[in-house]
Amino acid sequence: MRPRLRQAALPAAVAIALLCLQQARAQEYPAGSVAVVEIVGVAPLDGLGIDRRLLPYPVQQAGAEAIRKAQAENLADFMARNLNGVNVNETSGSLFQNDITFRGFRASPVLGSAQGISVYLDGVRVNEPFGDVVNWDMLPEAAVGKVLLVPGSNPMYGLNTLGGALALSTKDGLADPGLEFGLSAGSGARRRADLSYGVRDADRRHAFVAATLFDDGGWRDHSRGRLANLFLKVGQSSGATDWHVSLLGGRSALRGNGVLPDGLYRQARRAVYTHPDTTDNRLLQGGLGASHRFGARRTLTGTLYARNSRRDGVNGDIGEDYADYVEDCGDGFLGDGGALDPAECRLTRAEGAALHTAQLNTSSTRQSGQGASVNLGVDAGAHRINAGITFDRNSIGFAQFERPGSLTAQRGVLADPAHEPQAGSSVTGRSRAWGLYASDTCTLARGTHLSAAARFNHAVVVNTLSNAWGPQPREAFSYTRLNPALGLAHAVGGALTLLANVAQSNRVPTVIELGCADPAQPCRLPVALQADPYLKQVLTRTVEAGARWQARGAGAALSVYRSVNRDDILFMSSGTTRAGYFANVGRTRHQGVDFSANGQSGRLAARVSYNYLDAVFASEATIFTGARRVEVGPGTRIAGLPRHTAKIGLDFALNPQLTLGADAQAVSSMVSQGNEDGLREDLEDGEAARVADWRVHGYALLNLRAGVKVGANWEFFARLNNVFDRRYATFGTVASDLFPNGRLVRPHLAPEQAQHARFVAPGAPRSFAAGLRYRY
Repeated sequence: MRPRLRQAALPAAVAIALLCLQQARAQEYPAGSVAVVEIVGVAPLDGLGIDRRLLPYPVQQAGAEAIRKAQAENLADFMARNLNGVNVNETSGSLFQNDITFRGFRASPVLGSAQGISVYLDGVRVNEPFGDVVNWDMLPEAAVGKVLLVPGSNPMYGLNTLGGALALSTKDGLADPGLEFGLSAGSGARRRADLSYGVRDADRRHAFVAATLFDDGGWRDHSRGRLANLFLKVGQSSGATDWHVSLLGGRSALRGNGVLPDGLYRQARRAVYTHPDTTDNRLLQGGLGASHRFGARRTLTGTLYARNSRRDGVNGDIGEDYADYVEDCGDGFLGDGGALDPAECRLTRAEGAALHTAQLNTSSTRQSGQGASVNLGVDAGAHRINAGITFDRNSIGFAQFERPGSLTAQRGVLADPAHEPQAGSSVTGRSRAWGLYASDTCTLARGTHLSAAARFNHAVVVNTLSNAWGPQPREAFSYTRLNPALGLAHAVGGALTLLANVAQSNRVPTVIELGCADPAQPCRLPVALQADPYLKQVLTRTVEAGARWQARGAGAALSVYRSVNRDDILFMSSGTTRAGYFANVGRTRHQGVDFSANGQSGRLAARVSYNYLDAVFASEATIFTGARRVEVGPGTRIAGLPRHTAKIGLDFALNPQLTLGADAQAVSSMVSQGNEDGLREDLEDGEAARVADWRVHGYALLNLRAGVKVGANWEFFARLNNVFDRRYATFGTVASDLFPNGRLVRPHLAPEQAQHARFVAPGAPRSFAAGLRYRY
């Protein structure tokens, strides 16, 4: 896309809007025809909904009934199985801490990941301000009534909508009265309970409550997790005015022990490299929403919210000093205890043996946020207009500590009681963000609809850092961007619609990226935050074209897209071991094809989807991966993203009481992080390249499910995941393995080097679960 898109799109939108005034037509569908109208939102805050057939991009939507029938493990698992273009990287090994990617853009709970998807709950942004991370464990899954996945760089969804937006809506007692609860138990001592209850009265006052309890023994070693959340909503719909108040509280303690080297994986895929690796999250969120209809054509909607979240982490790792010792002194020692290579190794045998082999890293993050948004929706005949303003402010406090320790025989870390925790890094800061947006979907002619939108974003980030060099000067950064979008939907006959859309959005650098952006002061993420050199905001432009077809009982969609990130933010090599910094790179590109189809015939319902993704670097850069410095250039594949993904789902009702279902996923191979160039280690002067194909192999999984209704209210269900117990991995990275052959490298005992190895995130083995559900 050309750089002058922004300048050209806005005048064009104005000219076309004037044309719309002259081209207004009556309803698209002739009198007497029957059309199923599915209304979707065009912004995070519910305003004037739009018939999805009029939109110039292919949204994906799922309701509570579809989520329930899928019998997925959780919301992320449902999306991975049922939504086209969605994949999961099980990088942490915890069910509620997975990375979700859509068209190669990421929504992750991992601090420091390059985020590219905005996530909303009832119009409130839930990407945390410190790192834009998404805590999937803090979402009230028992209360979710609708999932909407919007593709592309849609500016209406605000900051961080580089590759898409996920908008979740909760239930209420007005639309979802009655009692529902579910209990399930399965492999790995996994247990879950969900409860929801909605009630309403004759005056249209309503109340709704939902709760979830989850306890998991974990299929991997040392990976038990648990969570609990509670959601409340009360309100009233009286005449032209609706209002509601909601409260969400959640708490979790999850153990996710990450990737492990190939050698250890082959021995025992349930093993962990080092432990513990715990994350404790807490959340308290309150919201007030209201809407008022001014006649039949105008609706004013608003929301206020406040959020307070807390995250505490404990990570057991190899000691940094010990890792440096292994690298420098791997050639061993002389008989007198001196280093065999004193130019590299500055320690004696006794000094090396006395080093702590491990360290316990703890971190604490405190975040609070408040915000408001207002949306005016106007139905002006040929025009469907939404305009609004948003304001968000946040305060952040982050601190990290480290304490030396030792490794157990099971690679656990025990802190040395003789040493107190030492402060590592801390940061306090605040941010403010304003957004002003407007969109218009107008009828140019019968069956032809044009959508134009624009959003102005302004954000300010203020940080005060403290690190090993002491307190740093307070710094402030300001970012501004006007993002346009323009699209066309044209109906060809009654079933086929052709689509075209171009859009732009931006992402503002986060505190963690600004705090580790100085090449002169490289840091070990996220141990050492630095003074803040300027980082540019990321700008993404997406061009998309396709078609959708809808007939009685069947539908299909095809989309071809191309998203280009300019000034993408990646963790870069500083030229020093295991150290680096965040920096802008020129360009990255995500392009591909999405296809999906679904249909129902009698008692059989089927769906199929296919996604082709070509995610590559589009400029030269040196990237840091923990063990290597990798030179990439235009066309180099981005790690962790499969090129091909296919999904199929079947549901067959044997009779009104018994339903059987199956779904299958096939995922192609992925490049491992640190092996993008096909080499196993960095090149030294005069040394021949050591080639290694460390891709993560593709895989295919089959899952089965069944449901039996007993009477009008009871249902028993069962599911079997990974039926054939396939061994597979969902992510790979290159790192130094200090446990070759399962034992710690100890140069003071025998000359030995840590080995560069591929580390993988193992996928879950075969598992079984069964439960019951009651609905009244």
